[in-house]
Amino acid sequence: MSAPLQSDPKTLVSTEWLAAHLKDPDLRIIDASWYMPDANRDAEAEYEAAHIPGARFFDIDEISDLRSELSHMAPPVEKFMSRMRQMGIGDGHQVVVYDGSGLFSAARVWWLFRLMGKTDIAVLDGGFPKWKAEGRPVSDEPPVIRDRHMTTRRQNTLVKDVTQVARAAKLRDHEIIDARAAARFKGEVPEPREGLRSGHIPGSKNVPFNTTLNADGTMKPTDALAKVFEEAGVDLSKPAITTCGSGVTAAVLSLALTRLGKNDHSLYDGSWSEWGMYADLPIATGES
Repeated sequence: MSAPLQSDPKTLVSTEWLAAHLKDPDLRIIDASWYMPDANRDAEAEYEAAHIPGARFFDIDEISDLRSELSHMAPPVEKFMSRMRQMGIGDGHQVVVYDGSGLFSAARVWWLFRLMGKTDIAVLDGGFPKWKAEGRPVSDEPPVIRDRHMTTRRQNTLVKDVTQVARAAKLRDHEIIDARAAARFKGEVPEPREGLRSGHIPGSKNVPFNTTLNADGTMKPTDALAKVFEEAGVDLSKPAITTCGSGVTAAVLSLALTRLGKNDHSLYDGSWSEWGMYADLPIATGES
């Protein structure tokens, strides 16, 4: 049996930690549930039916750069600030973000806050499923919103675009780590998004995001996490770029790397939705 989670309000906190801090005046909770279309789940409707008391709903698809043809790309700073103000989230708040899968899309919002220069944010380990399984309180009432100004400072080192990733793949000076399932990484199955080629970025390593998690949706302890990356052939001494299908589960790997004390990593926001679309970008299939 693994040791209990050491809660860290900048990365990952336990349900016990959140329950103990639930009534803190400067705590803000976010429900960042998001599902793949084939899941046939309505994240916002589920939030309205039941959520952790005081939680605000974060719409990953809407709080994005809607000028882009790609899904839920990071929003402009001004839009992010505006939406957070509307949600009553600002300077001086400790934020805890969770999702309805356990640990899936919440990490994307954790990464997005960090991209905007906000580090007082943690993912709820095990998410809403663990919270409910433990019989903790839920509510269907909307939160009381009070405006709070948010100061942001975009951290451009935390994100990579397609040109930067292509350069890294050519020079092999970064570890590119792909969070998709092995069959998608190897190009053995069609991509769920129409019109995309199958395979992976040449030279990238495959660490399916769920291999960083326990069966109950909680994140593995750091010693086990280190082993997951090691067994995938990842050289943690190199700077890393995380990627996936559309930039959501890549953030689970970003969270895992941060838990390991590794901070020289960034996320490829376009991910395979972008790379797989362009015929002039190289792809690889099989194991590597």
